[in-house]
Amino acid sequence: MSQKIAITGMGIISSIGNNVEENFISLQSGKHGISDIEMFETRHAGIIKTGEIKLSNEELVQQLQLDEDNNVTRTSLLGMVAAKEAVESAGISDINGYKTGLISSTSVGGMDITEKYFYSYEDFPEEQKYIDAHDAGNSSLAIADYLGLQGMVSTISTACSSAANAIMMGAKLIKNGVLDRVIVGGTDSLSKFTLNGFNTLMILTDSYNTPFDNNRKGLNLGEAAAFLVLESEEVVKKENKKVLAYLSGYGNANDAHHQTASSENGQGAFLAMQQALKISGLEKENIDYINVHGTATPNNDLSEGIAMIRIFGENQVPEFSSTKAFTGHTLAAAAGIEAVFSILAMQNSVIFPNLNFKTKMEEFDLTPVTELKEKSINHVLSNSFGFGGNCSTLILSKS
Repeated sequence: MSQKIAITGMGIISSIGNNVEENFISLQSGKHGISDIEMFETRHAGIIKTGEIKLSNEELVQQLQLDEDNNVTRTSLLGMVAAKEAVESAGISDINGYKTGLISSTSVGGMDITEKYFYSYEDFPEEQKYIDAHDAGNSSLAIADYLGLQGMVSTISTACSSAANAIMMGAKLIKNGVLDRVIVGGTDSLSKFTLNGFNTLMILTDSYNTPFDNNRKGLNLGEAAAFLVLESEEVVKKENKKVLAYLSGYGNANDAHHQTASSENGQGAFLAMQQALKISGLEKENIDYINVHGTATPNNDLSEGIAMIRIFGENQVPEFSSTKAFTGHTLAAAAGIEAVFSILAMQNSVIFPNLNFKTKMEEFDLTPVTELKEKSINHVLSNSFGFGGNCSTLILSKS
C-alpha cells in the first residue's frame, strides 16, 4: 500500500463481553455467549438460541449516562458503547482535533423500536416519533452526536459484510487525504424482524452453531457492536501514537449469484481474497491465520472452503477458525467484532478455537483449529460475506 493505515483504538460489546478485555477472556477460556432469548418478546423464546447481550436498553442508557426520555434504538446504544471504548483506547481527547469521520454500518437499524409500535402508530400518533429511528443512518448520527463528532458521517449497509466495507471506506478516505482519522465499524441489535426472517429462510440451527462441521445445521443470530480507530501515518508520528495493528489489505467483490446464497465455486469470496492480497503486497504464504466468515450454514461454509482452496491450494490453506460459535452471527457488526478478534489474536499470539466442531466436511480436506493454540501471528485474513453476493476481505498486520 502507498500509505499505511494504522489502527490505534478498538472497542467492542458482544454476547461474550461488554468490552475488549471481557471478550478476550471469553475467547481465551472458550466461553460462548449463545443462550435462550431473554431480552425481547418473541414466540421463539425458549426454542431458538441467540448470541444475546444480557443488558437491557435501560441499563445501557444508564451506562452511557443518557437522558432516559429518548428514542435511541438498541442498535445505536450498542454502537455508542463500542465507539466510546474505541475512542478512549486510541487516547483521543479532542475528537475534532484532526479531520475525523465516522463510517458506521448496520442492517437492523432501528427495527427493534419501530416493530414494537408497528400496530399502534395510527391509534397513537405520539409514537410516530420512533419512525425516524428506523433508517440505518439514524444510528450513525446518534453515535456521532454522542461522541461530539462534527466531521463526516456516513453509513454502509451491505448485510453481513457491512462493517468490512465501512473499514475499507475509512481506509480509502485516509489514503486519499479526505480525512486524517476515521472511526469505523458496525452495530446491530437483535429484532423480531431479523429473527423471523432468518427463520423463514430455514438457516437457523435448533441448537448451537457448528462452523465447518459436516453436520452443520445453520447459524445462531447474535447482536454486537465493534469499532476501530484508523489514523494516518502523519497523525501517528505527530502524536507518537501506539499502533495496535495495521490494515494492510482489503478487497470487495460481488458474484451476483443469488439474493441470499453464495455461489457454488465461491467466486465472490475468491475475488475478495485475491484483491486483498494484491493490495497488501503480501504473498499468500504470508497469511498466518484466517478468521473465516464461517456461519455454519450448509451453503456458506462449503462455498468459503472452496474459495480458500482456490486461493491457497488444496493442502496449503492456513490455519483457520470461525468465532461465530462464540458470538453468533452479528450481521453488520460481524466484520467489526472479528477485526477486533483478529487484532487480539496477533497481540497475544493465539488462534481462537472453532467451537463445536466434530466431523470434517466430506467435500474437502479442511479442519479448523478446535483448541486455543499458541502461534506467532503477523498477518490475519478476515472474511465477511453478505446477502446479495457482497463479499469482503480484510488483511490485518502487526507491522
